[in-house]
Amino acid sequence: MTNYDKRPVVRVDDAADVCLVGWGAILPRLAAACDLCVECYPGAPVAAIVAVLREAWPEAEVVDTAALFRDPAVLDAEIDEMLGDDPVFARFPAIGIADFLDEAKVAAWRAERAPGRRTVVVGPGAATVLPARDRLVYVAMARWELQQRQRRGEIASLGGSERSARAAALYRRAFFVDWRVGDAVKYALLPDADFVMEANGPVPRMIAGDTYHRSLDAVAARPFRVVPFFDAGPWGGQWMRHNFDLPDGPPNYAWCFDCVPEENSLLLGFGEEAFELPALDLVRLRPDALLGGDIVARFGAEFPIRFDLLDTMEGGNLSLQVHPRADYACTAFGLPYTQDESYYLLDAGADACVYLGLTDAAEPDAVTEALTAAQAGGPTPDVDALVNRLPARAHDHFLIPAGTIHCSGRDAMVLEISATPYIFTFKLWDWGRVGLDGRPRPIHLEHGLANIDWTRRETVTRTELVNQVTPVASGSNWRRERTGLHPLEFIETERAWFETSVELDTAGTLNVLNLVAGTAAVVESPSDAFAPFEVHYAETFVIPAALGRYRLRSLAPPGATCAVMRAWVRPTGQ
Repeated sequence: MTNYDKRPVVRVDDAADVCLVGWGAILPRLAAACDLCVECYPGAPVAAIVAVLREAWPEAEVVDTAALFRDPAVLDAEIDEMLGDDPVFARFPAIGIADFLDEAKVAAWRAERAPGRRTVVVGPGAATVLPARDRLVYVAMARWELQQRQRRGEIASLGGSERSARAAALYRRAFFVDWRVGDAVKYALLPDADFVMEANGPVPRMIAGDTYHRSLDAVAARPFRVVPFFDAGPWGGQWMRHNFDLPDGPPNYAWCFDCVPEENSLLLGFGEEAFELPALDLVRLRPDALLGGDIVARFGAEFPIRFDLLDTMEGGNLSLQVHPRADYACTAFGLPYTQDESYYLLDAGADACVYLGLTDAAEPDAVTEALTAAQAGGPTPDVDALVNRLPARAHDHFLIPAGTIHCSGRDAMVLEISATPYIFTFKLWDWGRVGLDGRPRPIHLEHGLANIDWTRRETVTRTELVNQVTPVASGSNWRRERTGLHPLEFIETERAWFETSVELDTAGTLNVLNLVAGTAAVVESPSDAFAPFEVHYAETFVIPAALGRYRLRSLAPPGATCAVMRAWVRPTGQ
């Protein structure tokens, strides 16, 4: 078992009273506001907040914005038409919070407001309904918590009527619509919010707006980790359960989202209290310090590097899949870039393998026929005849530029390093399995077959995509080596081995690392610009662009060797 930290906290303030916990502490701070706006992220517990405020302030008019929304059935129908029939993919529609509000209802409410009566408006769109207010509270939610509530049937889509819809449908709607609408409102309002509240647990927590912004500044000025989350899957394994001391409830753990800031959270520490906010807040509101100017110029305020863990130990093969090539991603889905990726093997069983690239004998017509017939209920495709099956060992690195057919085999522990378009993976064959919900998992043959690069066959795979290791620099007890990625990919990766320490530099751009060997290490500033930061085996950590030079010092036993995998975005023109 490792010392993997499942709840990393970024310590901001030693004073506990900076973070107000529970309504008993929160309400007195809001009592002086005559007109109070409580803007909520989609999925926040609006009804519960409204109930508390109505009981606390019976003299006030407390309005739930849901009463001012358009008809849910009409909204659902319009959005369904925008998103189309595909159960997984869509284009991001041009839609904002104003499209959810009923203009006539809002106008009527404003006309009927009692002069001088205290007014509190709560919910998504509250700031639009009440543009002039004494206080603005923003209620934030973590993405992973929202997904759990979707699975438990506790929340509906924004403005929607179906709380009982399948979790996959709720997630798709949220991914393409609700969260985009919520983010647009959120990041317009947060610079001026008087207070920020989080409602991820049973007890709300609130900090002042200036504390919130001071906290973002603090995080962007030091190494940090986001809060990882773990999920089961039909191919999931048991390595993370054993090594990360995970609960026995789920049948397996397939994924660890260890650094996907659109999905992960940050935990801010105030005394003994912790305040959870989406890591995306840091990306959107402190992009220059976190990402660096080159990334911001190319991608905007987007975190373009993704680290996650895929566990098939004692599990099964991942689905055979392909990611869209860049031109297809742009044309079909409006994406500015695609999911180039790689598999770095943290650990591997004796028979572990990675399927990568086509065999020399696999002709397009034969591949298409075999996969199409299998999807229609026909014979199981002979995957070994179609795709190269390569042995996989710990510390192997397999490069997977978009368009390359691939999947990890069973008995592998993979650190996946990729670009970050999130869900755009085209499954070609899923080994005849169903999902954990007992339903067939969506297969996207039309998309997938249109994106396979038929030139990536055995020779190309073995000479260009497996263990492309070249020395970079070395010194006493350390060495650095380039491990990829492919020239077609915009992410560069490097492995650094060290027995005592090794010095690195962000060179003004975001660095993302994972400790792939050794029990523990500490990240230090040669100029004491930040406090030492300890990391453990298999943990992913972030070095903001603004930090510049940093040192990794081993905390492993004498004679042991540590190693990190480091990723960054290649400078423009390289």
